[in-house]
Amino acid sequence: MDYSVYLFDFDYTLANSEKGIVDCFHLTMKKHGYPHVEDTLIRRTIGFTMEDAVARITGESTPERIRWFMNEYRKFSSIYMTPNTFFYPQTIPTLTKLRERGAHIAIISTKTRHRIAEKFEQDHVLHLLDFIIGREDVKNPKPDAEPILLALKRLDVPKNKVLYTGDSLIDAQAAQNASVDFAAVTTGTTTPEEFNSLPHKKIMQNLSELL
Repeated sequence: MDYSVYLFDFDYTLANSEKGIVDCFHLTMKKHGYPHVEDTLIRRTIGFTMEDAVARITGESTPERIRWFMNEYRKFSSIYMTPNTFFYPQTIPTLTKLRERGAHIAIISTKTRHRIAEKFEQDHVLHLLDFIIGREDVKNPKPDAEPILLALKRLDVPKNKVLYTGDSLIDAQAAQNASVDFAAVTTGTTTPEEFNSLPHKKIMQNLSELL
Protein backbone atom coordinates (compact mmCIF):
# COMPACT_ATOMS: atom_id res chain seq x y z
CA MET A 1 0.00 0.00 0.00
CA ASP A 2 1.46 3.34 -1.10
CA TYR A 3 0.33 6.04 1.33
CA SER A 4 1.95 9.18 2.67
CA VAL A 5 -0.52 9.68 5.55
CA TYR A 6 -1.53 7.06 8.11
CA LEU A 7 -4.43 7.90 10.38
CA PHE A 8 -5.24 5.66 13.34
CA ASP A 9 -7.96 5.07 15.86
CA PHE A 10 -6.58 4.71 19.40
CA ASP A 11 -8.52 2.35 21.69
CA TYR A 12 -8.18 -1.31 20.59
CA THR A 13 -6.12 -0.16 17.56
CA LEU A 14 -2.90 1.31 18.95
CA ALA A 15 -3.50 0.48 22.59
CA ASN A 16 -5.50 -1.77 24.86
CA SER A 17 -7.25 0.51 27.34
CA GLU A 18 -9.84 -2.09 28.23
CA LYS A 19 -8.85 -2.47 31.89
CA GLY A 20 -8.86 1.26 32.50
CA ILE A 21 -12.24 1.79 30.87
CA VAL A 22 -13.91 -1.22 32.48
CA ASP A 23 -12.54 -0.40 35.94
CA CYS A 24 -13.58 3.25 35.74
CA PHE A 25 -17.13 2.37 34.73
CA HIS A 26 -17.43 -0.16 37.55
CA LEU A 27 -16.00 2.25 40.12
CA THR A 28 -18.32 5.07 39.06
CA MET A 29 -21.39 2.87 38.95
CA LYS A 30 -20.65 1.26 42.32
CA LYS A 31 -20.07 4.65 43.97
CA HIS A 32 -23.44 5.93 42.80
CA GLY A 33 -25.55 2.81 43.31
CA TYR A 34 -26.03 1.62 39.74
CA PRO A 35 -26.66 -2.10 39.21
CA HIS A 36 -23.68 -4.22 38.22
CA VAL A 37 -23.12 -4.81 34.50
CA GLU A 38 -20.93 -7.42 32.85
CA ASP A 39 -17.49 -6.47 31.53
CA THR A 40 -18.55 -7.63 28.06
CA LEU A 41 -21.19 -4.89 27.82
CA ILE A 42 -18.61 -2.24 28.65
CA ARG A 43 -16.01 -3.65 26.25
CA ARG A 44 -18.50 -3.55 23.38
CA THR A 45 -18.86 0.21 23.77
CA ILE A 46 -15.13 0.95 23.45
CA GLY A 47 -14.83 3.20 20.41
CA PHE A 48 -18.24 4.80 20.91
CA THR A 49 -18.46 8.41 22.02
CA MET A 50 -18.52 8.64 25.80
CA GLU A 51 -22.08 9.94 25.63
CA ASP A 52 -23.25 6.87 23.73
CA ALA A 53 -21.26 4.50 25.94
CA VAL A 54 -22.75 5.96 29.13
CA ALA A 55 -26.27 5.74 27.76
CA ARG A 56 -25.85 2.09 26.74
CA ILE A 57 -24.12 0.97 29.93
CA THR A 58 -26.09 2.90 32.55
CA GLY A 59 -29.46 3.33 30.87
CA GLU A 60 -29.32 7.10 31.43
CA SER A 61 -31.24 8.93 28.70
CA THR A 62 -31.10 12.67 29.40
CA PRO A 63 -28.14 14.83 28.37
CA GLU A 64 -27.95 16.27 31.88
CA ARG A 65 -27.62 12.88 33.57
CA ILE A 66 -25.15 11.64 30.97
CA ARG A 67 -22.96 14.72 31.45
CA TRP A 68 -23.15 14.27 35.23
CA PHE A 69 -22.07 10.63 34.95
CA MET A 70 -19.21 11.59 32.64
CA ASN A 71 -17.95 14.13 35.17
CA GLU A 72 -18.03 11.50 37.91
CA TYR A 73 -16.28 8.99 35.62
CA ARG A 74 -13.48 11.48 34.91
CA LYS A 75 -12.61 11.60 38.61
CA PHE A 76 -11.61 7.94 38.36
CA SER A 77 -10.19 8.06 34.82
CA SER A 78 -7.78 10.82 35.82
CA ILE A 79 -6.27 8.35 38.28
CA TYR A 80 -6.64 4.94 36.66
CA MET A 81 -6.94 5.31 32.86
CA THR A 82 -3.40 5.96 31.62
CA PRO A 83 -1.68 3.54 34.05
CA ASN A 84 -4.05 0.84 32.76
CA THR A 85 -3.62 1.60 29.05
CA PHE A 86 -0.99 -0.45 27.20
CA PHE A 87 0.38 -0.10 23.67
CA TYR A 88 0.21 -3.30 21.66
CA PRO A 89 3.67 -4.80 21.06
CA GLN A 90 3.55 -3.86 17.37
CA THR A 91 2.41 -0.26 17.86
CA ILE A 92 5.61 1.68 18.54
CA PRO A 93 7.79 -0.34 16.10
CA THR A 94 5.19 0.15 13.35
CA LEU A 95 4.78 3.87 13.94
CA THR A 96 8.56 4.26 14.09
CA LYS A 97 9.07 2.53 10.75
CA LEU A 98 6.32 4.58 9.10
CA ARG A 99 7.98 7.73 10.40
CA GLU A 100 11.33 6.58 9.06
CA ARG A 101 9.70 6.26 5.63
CA GLY A 102 8.61 9.92 5.86
CA ALA A 103 4.93 9.27 6.51
CA HIS A 104 2.66 11.63 8.39
CA ILE A 105 0.88 10.01 11.35
CA ALA A 106 -2.16 11.24 13.25
CA ILE A 107 -4.80 9.81 15.55
CA ILE A 108 -8.55 10.18 15.01
CA SER A 109 -10.46 9.08 18.10
CA THR A 110 -13.66 9.47 20.08
CA LYS A 111 -11.45 9.54 23.18
CA THR A 112 -10.31 12.92 24.44
CA ARG A 113 -7.11 14.28 22.92
CA HIS A 114 -5.44 15.05 26.23
CA ARG A 115 -5.95 11.50 27.54
CA ILE A 116 -4.34 9.99 24.42
CA ALA A 117 -1.47 12.48 24.55
CA GLU A 118 -0.94 11.55 28.20
CA LYS A 119 -0.20 7.96 27.20
CA PHE A 120 2.23 8.96 24.44
CA GLU A 121 3.96 11.37 26.80
CA GLN A 122 4.21 8.73 29.53
CA ASP A 123 6.01 6.41 27.09
CA HIS A 124 8.11 9.25 25.59
CA VAL A 125 6.84 8.65 22.04
CA LEU A 126 4.73 11.75 21.33
CA HIS A 127 7.25 12.68 18.63
CA LEU A 128 5.86 9.85 16.47
CA LEU A 129 2.64 11.82 15.87
CA ASP A 130 1.87 14.90 13.82
CA PHE A 131 -1.24 15.54 15.90
CA ILE A 132 -4.23 14.01 17.66
CA ILE A 133 -7.87 14.78 16.88
CA GLY A 134 -10.03 13.82 19.83
CA ARG A 135 -13.67 14.11 20.83
CA GLU A 136 -13.24 17.72 21.98
CA ASP A 137 -11.93 18.83 18.57
CA VAL A 138 -15.03 18.16 16.46
CA LYS A 139 -18.75 18.79 16.55
CA ASN A 140 -19.60 15.53 14.79
CA PRO A 141 -17.47 12.54 15.89
CA LYS A 142 -16.97 9.25 14.04
CA PRO A 143 -18.64 7.72 12.13
CA ASP A 144 -19.15 11.20 10.70
CA ALA A 145 -16.44 12.19 8.24
CA GLU A 146 -15.63 15.44 10.07
CA PRO A 147 -12.59 14.32 12.13
CA ILE A 148 -10.90 12.60 9.19
CA LEU A 149 -11.60 15.55 6.89
CA LEU A 150 -10.16 17.88 9.53
CA ALA A 151 -6.95 15.84 9.51
CA LEU A 152 -6.76 16.00 5.71
CA LYS A 153 -7.25 19.76 5.82
CA ARG A 154 -4.39 20.15 8.31
CA LEU A 155 -2.06 17.99 6.24
CA ASP A 156 -3.23 19.27 2.83
CA VAL A 157 -3.01 15.89 1.11
CA PRO A 158 -5.18 14.16 -1.49
CA LYS A 159 -7.49 11.44 -0.22
CA ASN A 160 -5.84 8.72 -2.29
CA LYS A 161 -2.67 9.11 -0.22
CA VAL A 162 -4.46 8.49 3.09
CA LEU A 163 -5.10 5.23 4.95
CA TYR A 164 -7.23 5.11 8.07
CA THR A 165 -6.77 2.09 10.37
CA GLY A 166 -9.22 1.09 13.08
CA ASP A 167 -10.74 -1.82 14.96
CA SER A 168 -14.48 -1.13 14.69
CA LEU A 169 -17.33 -0.71 12.24
CA ILE A 170 -17.52 2.91 13.42
CA ASP A 171 -13.98 3.37 12.07
CA ALA A 172 -14.85 1.64 8.79
CA GLN A 173 -17.93 3.81 8.37
CA ALA A 174 -15.95 6.97 9.12
CA ALA A 175 -13.40 6.11 6.44
CA GLN A 176 -16.18 5.35 3.98
CA ASN A 177 -17.94 8.64 4.77
CA ALA A 178 -14.68 10.55 4.29
CA SER A 179 -13.87 8.64 1.05
CA VAL A 180 -10.47 7.42 2.26
CA ASP A 181 -9.07 3.89 2.25
CA PHE A 182 -9.57 1.76 5.36
CA ALA A 183 -7.55 -1.04 6.93
CA ALA A 184 -9.17 -3.09 9.68
CA VAL A 185 -7.33 -4.58 12.62
CA THR A 186 -8.94 -7.33 14.70
CA THR A 187 -7.44 -6.42 18.08
CA GLY A 188 -10.84 -5.15 19.24
CA THR A 189 -14.23 -6.82 19.48
CA THR A 190 -15.11 -6.72 15.76
CA THR A 191 -14.66 -9.90 13.72
CA PRO A 192 -13.27 -10.19 10.18
CA GLU A 193 -16.71 -11.32 9.03
CA GLU A 194 -18.25 -8.10 10.31
CA PHE A 195 -15.64 -6.00 8.52
CA ASN A 196 -16.48 -7.72 5.24
CA SER A 197 -19.74 -5.76 5.12
CA LEU A 198 -17.89 -2.47 4.56
CA PRO A 199 -15.16 -1.29 2.14
CA HIS A 200 -11.62 -2.11 3.27
CA LYS A 201 -8.17 -2.58 1.78
CA LYS A 202 -7.02 -5.14 4.31
CA ILE A 203 -8.09 -7.00 7.45
CA MET A 204 -5.10 -7.44 9.76
CA GLN A 205 -4.41 -9.39 12.92
CA ASN A 206 -2.03 -6.66 14.13
CA LEU A 207 -0.47 -3.39 12.99
CA SER A 208 2.79 -4.91 11.75
CA GLU A 209 0.90 -5.99 8.62
CA LEU A 210 0.88 -2.36 7.50
CA LEU A 211 4.60 -2.58 6.79
